[in-house]
Amino acid sequence: MLNEDLHEVLQIEQSANQFPWSLKNFSDSLDAGHHAWVYSDSYDVIVGYAIVQLVMDEAHLLNLCVRPDMQGQGYGHRILEHIIEHVKTRAATLIVLEVRRSNIRAQRLYEQMGFNEIAVRRGYYPAQQGREDAILMGLDLSMLSIFGGL
Repeated sequence: MLNEDLHEVLQIEQSANQFPWSLKNFSDSLDAGHHAWVYSDSYDVIVGYAIVQLVMDEAHLLNLCVRPDMQGQGYGHRILEHIIEHVKTRAATLIVLEVRRSNIRAQRLYEQMGFNEIAVRRGYYPAQQGREDAILMGLDLSMLSIFGGL
């Protein structure tokens, strides 16, 4: 992901999320040196993006999004596979993320990829009526090699 991608990334973010990241959130992530990618289809249309923060041996998936009109076509799975492979090359042993309790589709994707619920963060996200809980999920990368995963 480059600064010149941010206009299109922001449009996708706003169309996919009721409480989207701001342009500053994306810009700050790039400025901080977080690992960030855009993913394009065969026509060079951005279909999704991801941002990961690496701290020591832990990777925190800060944002993963697929354009609403492209969801359900396997892009989220492929993006997550790429992230897992990338952070393994950076010696990460754990990936963590937060997902809205109401985002069942994303939770299923993460579970399919081997993530497990670690905890609940009460009132983590803004919601139409107050706040919404986040499910903290994690993937122990050291276990993947033992069980023949990714």
